[in-house]
Amino acid sequence: MKLQGKVALITGGATGIGAATVRRFVKNGAKVCIVGRREEYLDKIIETLPSGTAVKCPGDVSSPEDIKRMVETVIKFGGRLDILVNNAAYSVLGGVTDIDLDDWHRSIDVNVTGPFLLMRAAIPHMIKGGGGSIVNISSLAGVRSIPSGSAYCTTKSALVALTQQVALDYGAHKIRCNAVCPGLSKTPMADNAYGNVDDLPESVFDNIPLHRASDPDEIASICEYLASDDSSYMTGSVLLIDGGTHVVDAFAAGLEIK
Repeated sequence: MKLQGKVALITGGATGIGAATVRRFVKNGAKVCIVGRREEYLDKIIETLPSGTAVKCPGDVSSPEDIKRMVETVIKFGGRLDILVNNAAYSVLGGVTDIDLDDWHRSIDVNVTGPFLLMRAAIPHMIKGGGGSIVNISSLAGVRSIPSGSAYCTTKSALVALTQQVALDYGAHKIRCNAVCPGLSKTPMADNAYGNVDDLPESVFDNIPLHRASDPDEIASICEYLASDDSSYMTGSVLLIDGGTHVVDAFAAGLEIK
């Protein structure tokens, strides 16, 4: 029960990595406020959790008014705020010459401004409580480029920089802030982008040393570690959880070197 007595707010918490993180946190003793835009999805995950361990808060992380309500909800529910997981994300493909301008702005609003506003609202409560842990879910695309990833890569890279800035500015207040960068994972977002991940051709996994996508629970386990006191001297770190994809030179890997 590494998170016993802790109170967490998790955005994008109804599906994928967010939902897996919610379940892990509750299993390890935390009380959780689950944030998402679709209330019916929030209701479904709440039904699977022990009574009194979680509360829902429908809302959009790009809305300052909704963020104020999210923080008020978690404080009312748990009496404090120890952990923030910024997992909500918006993904759209397109190069700089063809991406829709509204999609560009939406990417910035959800992937960068949302975490900024949530940290801005949460940190004072964490300081009041004696410290806290912030986990920002970036992406391997935040440190590498993907085809037509102009908006997604830019915003996920910005989230890494913002993570390290918060780690620097608030470390003296016992606020830790780390970034998790998943590679390909079996999530609804990946399914929407590429089709069912389980049905992708084997060639897709040739440049992943572990030759598979991650399960969301494997990413959630890293979030649990960063939220717990086991990582008490860890801040400003960028963790690439990608099955080793980042170590591969794709060009060289494609050569048949004898």
